[in-house]
Amino acid sequence: MGTGSKTGKLATVRADGSPHLVPIWFTFDDATGEAVFMTWHSSLKATNMRRDPRVSICVDDETFPFAWARLDGTASFGDEDRVHWATETCRRYVGDARAAEYGIRNGVPGEFVVRVKPTRLTGQKDIAG
Repeated sequence: MGTGSKTGKLATVRADGSPHLVPIWFTFDDATGEAVFMTWHSSLKATNMRRDPRVSICVDDETFPFAWARLDGTASFGDEDRVHWATETCRRYVGDARAAEYGIRNGVPGEFVVRVKPTRLTGQKDIAG
């Protein structure tokens, strides 16, 4: 685990156009540049993303002098390598020793691998510096 293990906040669009915001564990696919996270197939966020794939993921550093980053993009679904991506996502939050345990638990049928292709990246560091 490291300083890069901040929880993401995922914003999706509800059917009525209002925002839906939830915390997520995520990682990055270095080969594609996409953010990757897992979600249950019938969750509200999955329902929202199937209807409207536009999403934002925001991460903030709450320690002085504060920083934040936001990725806007388009979500797509798959179930390829569920255990692999669940393991890699969990590794950031539970560490190497427990990553496989959580990956097996979270990489079950019914979980989708969600990939977010970035369309815009923005952020700010040293906000109070």
